[in-house]
Amino acid sequence: MFRGSMVALVTPMQENGQIDEGALRRLVDWHLQNNTDALVAVGTTGESATLNETEHCQVIKIVVEQVAGRVPVIAGTGSNATHEAIALSQCAKKAGADALLLVTPYYNKPPQEGLYQHFKTIAQAVDLPQILYNVPGRTACDLQVETVARLAQIDNIIGIKDATADLSRVRQHRKLCGKNFGLYSGDDATSCDFIQLGGDGMISVTANVAPQKMHDMCMAALQGDYARAQAIDDELARLHRDLFLQANPIPVKWAVHQLGLIGATLRLPLVTLAENHHEQLKQAMQNAGVG
Repeated sequence: MFRGSMVALVTPMQENGQIDEGALRRLVDWHLQNNTDALVAVGTTGESATLNETEHCQVIKIVVEQVAGRVPVIAGTGSNATHEAIALSQCAKKAGADALLLVTPYYNKPPQEGLYQHFKTIAQAVDLPQILYNVPGRTACDLQVETVARLAQIDNIIGIKDATADLSRVRQHRKLCGKNFGLYSGDDATSCDFIQLGGDGMISVTANVAPQKMHDMCMAALQGDYARAQAIDDELARLHRDLFLQANPIPVKWAVHQLGLIGATLRLPLVTLAENHHEQLKQAMQNAGVG
């Protein structure tokens, strides 16, 4: 069900900071036209940290409505408070999401047993497929392979988004979690290699800007056409890099704005891309054949 290029969707906002529903619906349609395989609503790239619970649920509901069953919708519902993650996950289920993406609790640095109990409790509370999300560079919390293997024994925990860029974990996860456990890259720069090593796809920032190329690269890699996959990935390499000139989602939101798809607004404490980075990101987009 979850395989291929899955976009970590940005959340369009009006100049006053409110959710831009019209732009969000148009953005969803654009991704469907460009063969994005699944949409992740309100992940960390969607500025989940600065949306309140009502807005969080609103964005998920809009995306589910606009997709209308054409591809899966995965709702980002993670939190560093277990009860809040459960509330957001229940809201996502009510809205019709197909699965949940649950980031490791950030800032409070739980031990591995705390992480196990956190995700187990959410899985027991909400009957939806759940994908773990490990991004220690942002959370100061590393979900270790052995803990993932324990969690993989829970029926509705069905995969992990791994943004460590540690490609050795692909084989470790596959060995310990089994062939049916979904492995998704959360690091665009290494995602092509990740799939070649046995991954099932990616949850991508770059797909916000180059959805068709990310889909094509992903499908080529999944089909074993590694030469074609690598050739496409080479075209995207500068874009992968330069979409992190500043903290995500600052550069990617600016890039999507340059494509004329959304406004440029982010919520504080994030601000728009510094002007001294504009030309470099424009060049990366042009090298990738977008913009």
